[in-house]
Amino acid sequence: MVEFAGYILRIATKQWVNQVFDMAIYYTSIHRKWKPEQTILFVHKTEAGDAIIGYGVIDAVHEKEELSEEEKSECKKYGWKKAIEFKYIKPLEKPLLIKETPLKNMKLKGKLLHGFPLNKKEIESIINQAETPTLN
Repeated sequence: MVEFAGYILRIATKQWVNQVFDMAIYYTSIHRKWKPEQTILFVHKTEAGDAIIGYGVIDAVHEKEELSEEEKSECKKYGWKKAIEFKYIKPLEKPLLIKETPLKNMKLKGKLLHGFPLNKKEIESIINQAETPTLN
């Protein structure tokens, strides 16, 4: 069985982007083998297309039953099954368009990006690209 170093999570709304970056928690219903130390790339739709807006490293994954009553209520409302808690989340100074990364060759867009698995080399390459200042 293949073990992935991380995944892409596409955050649908600006409200949820703010929640993820403020609370360092992402609630999801997507089934993956979430594990501590995996790196998650956060993608959000921008005017120019889907872009990586930040990344984080998983600290813990909590089943819905382990959450507070308030969190359980939110999970029920949106159909979420788990909460992914992050050690840290790093927003990018400038979003990196998917079409400017090696992922462009996969021709994935929108919801097809959500939950897409990545190996260690892909993650390192994308983060390095995202954090390297470009000369304009």
